[in-house]
Amino acid sequence: MSGPPPPPEGFVPAEGRGPFTSHNGPYFHRPAAQGAEQAFLALPRHCNGLGLLHGGMIAGFLDGLLASAVGRESGVRAVTMHLSIDYLEMGRAGAWVTGTARLTRATREVAFGEGEVRSRGRLLARASGLFKLMRDRPGARSAKVESLLR
Repeated sequence: MSGPPPPPEGFVPAEGRGPFTSHNGPYFHRPAAQGAEQAFLALPRHCNGLGLLHGGMIAGFLDGLLASAVGRESGVRAVTMHLSIDYLEMGRAGAWVTGTARLTRATREVAFGEGEVRSRGRLLARASGLFKLMRDRPGARSAKVESLLR
């Protein structure tokens, strides 16, 4: 009996993901000079009742993918303010799903990104998003300090 297919060439397991993303993974990434490249193997738990890759799974994947690209290219953590997705094709369990994203524009406070998701050579979805850049503000308390004050 063979195991799952190996990840696409150059992709390695992603580390340090948050609980939501870790629960929905595992995710893989491929180091890129700019932007972000990520992948996951579509499993039955990622599918809807019709056996197709769930739109919510694609949305969650794109959300993290674009935020990663924006954060990496801007050097600042990015939090989603708006995400627009066009679903173009259906994905299925057993196939690798890959995504690419890039920063398209940034100001001091917000940034814009775009990306796409593919599987088996087909474009499944494309997205664009607006992200809040979470720069440290003078006098702002860190999350750790806030948690200690509760």
